[in-house]
Amino acid sequence: MTSTILLPERAQWAPGAPVGIEVRGDRSPGTVRVRRLGNQVAEIGYLGEAVITLPALDEGGYGVELERDGTVVSRTAIDVRADPAARMRYGFVAAYPPSGDGSGIAETVRRLHLTAVQCYDWAYRHADLLGGGDEYRDALDQPISLETVRRTVAAIRGVGAAALGYAAVYAVGPAEWDRWQHDALLDATGAPYALGDFLFIVDPASPDWLEHFVADLVAARDAVGFDGFHLDQYGYPKRALRADGELVDVAESFTTSINTIRRSLPNARLVFNQVNDFPTWRTADAAQDAIYIEPWAPQTTLGALAATVDRARALADDRPVVLAAYHHVYDTAEAADADRALRLTMAVLHSHGATQLLAGEADRILVDPYYVRNLVAADSTADVLRRWYDFLVEHDEVLMDPRLADVTAAVAGDYNDDCDVRFPSHEVGGEAAAGTVYRRITGVGGRLIVHLVNLVGQEESGWDTAKSPIPAIDGGRLRVRVTGDRAPRVRVADPDGSGRMEDQVVSVDGTHADIALPALRAWQVVVIDLDGADEERP
Repeated sequence: MTSTILLPERAQWAPGAPVGIEVRGDRSPGTVRVRRLGNQVAEIGYLGEAVITLPALDEGGYGVELERDGTVVSRTAIDVRADPAARMRYGFVAAYPPSGDGSGIAETVRRLHLTAVQCYDWAYRHADLLGGGDEYRDALDQPISLETVRRTVAAIRGVGAAALGYAAVYAVGPAEWDRWQHDALLDATGAPYALGDFLFIVDPASPDWLEHFVADLVAARDAVGFDGFHLDQYGYPKRALRADGELVDVAESFTTSINTIRRSLPNARLVFNQVNDFPTWRTADAAQDAIYIEPWAPQTTLGALAATVDRARALADDRPVVLAAYHHVYDTAEAADADRALRLTMAVLHSHGATQLLAGEADRILVDPYYVRNLVAADSTADVLRRWYDFLVEHDEVLMDPRLADVTAAVAGDYNDDCDVRFPSHEVGGEAAAGTVYRRITGVGGRLIVHLVNLVGQEESGWDTAKSPIPAIDGGRLRVRVTGDRAPRVRVADPDGSGRMEDQVVSVDGTHADIALPALRAWQVVVIDLDGADEERP
């Protein structure tokens, strides 16, 4: 018997819109169940249709399961969102051959629920985006068909995601240098800052350059159909002299550039790359639609990623946070060892309310900042991405809600004694340290969310390093202070388990409830409704 695959027709839906899910493979009859945080909200008899149509759904994330004879044979997730830009699950595409039609990236968008796709290195030149005609070779000699770029953009948009064209805000190639060298940024020796001998760097806020660059973006939007742009930089210089002797604070120039672009493209989706967190503290206030950071050394540990996300969320003003954490480990390690690194990275990022740019094209993953150097994902990697992105979407309100606050210091530990987890033989702590269970607690309203990330089997905490097998840890117990005579409701979800929230047995002894937790694999999310919420039980 062939397997059954459920594939949403779009990345997102508006509230109240009909939701379609394509069924591939075995279309034997069964039952479709739609759940929100484990609570069933719809049940549909499935008779073998090519497309399952769900009833109108309110805003939020949902899990969808197809059952036969009481067994789940396939599952997916659905994102219903009034504001498409409120969540950012970012992907990429980096190939535009004449025969390309964008079907590969469209398939990936649907499978992973990607809300935006970066069209990397689509342009003729960095300082002349459309100057190559219909077919050309880009600055690094990659063949490009502009018609394929258009088809790719249309395919991305056709499945409900935004297509963003790549553009560096201050890069000029050798052929265009004579025209722009008066705007050059110079080092202390008077030499122009450059990316090797490939690109020279100009002041992104220099009036004549900015006028040219903005006009190029507007023309690209009109000619290609982009929904917006991914605005890149290289992380240096931070301060420099312009060729005319003017001292330039590059952080201020970036802010001027972004805001000027916004005025000319008021409805465009704009994402700016804060390389190694520079200068997030300044550009976060600029008119961009997400806080996007590309981490490099010294941001090499899981704890460093967590801290970077926390700083970004504090500045984000409800905008999504995305880290371009490229897993070079897939280039050097066995897929199984790299997959464990990916799972732990996603666990830390998602538990802190951020997503990761990694997947794109047709089941490819990034292993390098030059996106053309990507890898076809192994079957195991593709499976991890599918299950974990389903999990991310299904549990959106306890992971990505901007209102969630870190309350660990206020509720955990012996002094507080309000909410904590213990294991009989393993240390639980508030730092993502090797050899421990990393515990983080967030809260909103009368709900607490406990994140448990299993680092027990690891000797180091790097996020881009091969990881040892992750042992399943038994014996975890949750202790929660109760109020009045109503026991809390406790649900647990695991992306490597069933994928959905499942109710746990709660025992109350005096002032506290005690709950035995399921075995901890890589990541466990524990949702505690402090007032019980009996009416919500399935």
